[in-house]
Amino acid sequence: MSTNTLHSLGLGLATLDSQGKVIEVYFPEPVLNPAAESVIALSMHCGYERGNADIRLSTTQRNEIADDSSIPMSQLLRETLKTSRSQIVAMFLAENSAPVSVAEVYLKLHLLSHRLVKPHALNLQGAFGILRNIAWTNQGAIAVEELAARQLQARSNGELLDVMSVDKFPKMSNYVVPGGVRIADTARVRLGAYVGEGTTVMHEGFINFNAGTEGSAMVEGRISAGVVVGEGSDLGGGCSTMGTLSGGGTAIISVGRDCLIGANAGIGIALGDRCIVEAGLYVTGGTIVSVLDHEGQLVQHTKARDLSGRNDLLFRRNSQTGAVECKTNKTSIALNEELHSHN
Repeated sequence: MSTNTLHSLGLGLATLDSQGKVIEVYFPEPVLNPAAESVIALSMHCGYERGNADIRLSTTQRNEIADDSSIPMSQLLRETLKTSRSQIVAMFLAENSAPVSVAEVYLKLHLLSHRLVKPHALNLQGAFGILRNIAWTNQGAIAVEELAARQLQARSNGELLDVMSVDKFPKMSNYVVPGGVRIADTARVRLGAYVGEGTTVMHEGFINFNAGTEGSAMVEGRISAGVVVGEGSDLGGGCSTMGTLSGGGTAIISVGRDCLIGANAGIGIALGDRCIVEAGLYVTGGTIVSVLDHEGQLVQHTKARDLSGRNDLLFRRNSQTGAVECKTNKTSIALNEELHSHN
């Protein structure tokens, strides 16, 4: 493949373990569909030829890249290339194939959280097997195998090494905060989340990687991996969406525009536009649903998966019989503009 045709690229600051292996990478300015001229120039400095490759840069290479005006980047990044004590890596992504390195996974996660690509646009198959469990601390990322020694070292210096989490994926806000969002608890939004402009994520809200919102939305529930929520939708407190990582499922769950999933409710099917799921009701694909006409008369019994993706549906539980019912939704859902238009 020609070096002037790339899917994406990034210059990143990598964290290494004591064995010199990369455990995480920060790409401050990832680029999608880079210009041919900049690709050729960067390739010459790095010695890149073809395919997907992450290349560790020498001091000389870093300085040459920083001084090359044909490679677009901010002045701050140019200065960082020259002064940073971190290992700098150049990640070239020629094709959107399954990742094979930590740097490749991190570039793809950055592309998502920078809103350069939408969920499901990138091949992340096998990412869990590539990434290691990392201790995310107030002193940065630390390999779990080296944590005990670092904790002892910190204590001996009269310091506390604060471990915020042990996970394969870090929180998004330590890498990028996309414009026009509010996130009450940043630990609940993973790197690789796509958070649309105007979205508010409250304290109990959660957004996994390769998932997110397409625009203004209220998130007080869980957006699981692979789930995309449409503009104007509201996920009530404690509600849940079933992702493809749960139970080995392969169905793609999505929420359309202007939907409401009530508090403590949940879905295992896709919702079309303008749908409502009553508070406390969990609708899975196998849930038996009584479909009602406009007058409330039974039309048929069916499984919820047969209603997946349809617009203007209201799912509720009959308080007398306990049956799950579905009828046409005639209620208009609208977000509180004051909560989202000034993010």
